[in-house]
Amino acid sequence: MTFLAIDVGNTRLKWALFETPEPGAHCLAQGAEFLDNIDKLSEGPWAELPHPTQMLGCVVASDAVKHRVQTQMEIWDVEPHWVIASAAEAGLTNGYDHPSRLGPDRWVAMIGAWHHMLAMGPPRPVVVAMVGTAVTVEAIDPSGKFLGGYILPGHGIMLKSLESGTAGLHVPTGEVTPFPTNTSDALTSGGTFAIAGAMARMVQHVQAQCHAEPWCVMAGGAGWKMAPSLSPAFELVDTLIFDGLLHIASSRERNRPR
Repeated sequence: MTFLAIDVGNTRLKWALFETPEPGAHCLAQGAEFLDNIDKLSEGPWAELPHPTQMLGCVVASDAVKHRVQTQMEIWDVEPHWVIASAAEAGLTNGYDHPSRLGPDRWVAMIGAWHHMLAMGPPRPVVVAMVGTAVTVEAIDPSGKFLGGYILPGHGIMLKSLESGTAGLHVPTGEVTPFPTNTSDALTSGGTFAIAGAMARMVQHVQAQCHAEPWCVMAGGAGWKMAPSLSPAFELVDTLIFDGLLHIASSRERNRPR
């Protein structure tokens, strides 16, 4: 029973085909495409894949983008299923005021992170950061309850906002440094440390709320760029969303009426 997992973000679509819809399943193939190129998936990287028998994905892009993805899936006889955040799933409880309004990528990544933590030892709090076009920083308590999270602009959005709203500033290619002495470094460092500050503040809040040190984990296309600037350190696990999708698929199968 092959399983296709799809993560449609604001910039790219990432996919992976697994042997089975179970945590730890062997990955048969995977890839990523910018959203501008997804109309070529069925004639390109998906053309020679073994036909998936089950599919689950999360999408934060528009309905139009989701429709384009589903059109590409018509080469297979598989029904598309997309995650919508719920009050509880796969061992995690959703503390959002309106659970279904929580971004599906945030929910799925938290489920993936929660199970990574459980595999390492006794339950403990978790701080989960997704660093991409936008940045999210989430808090989970030791009982598996999502306490809440931040949303802030990613580095690129911050720089473009400054460029459009401030005369004479342009998107830089600067370095991150403690004491920038040129405008490019000042902009790059400012954006990086703004994100790092939000992540550090969430760790402080979780420590105060849960009276325990959280496991800190991050994913997202820009995660590796942030790592050197973070204190406390965050472990980089790029597969959080795929891991979450596998746990959700497995949980739904176990709870399916027989």
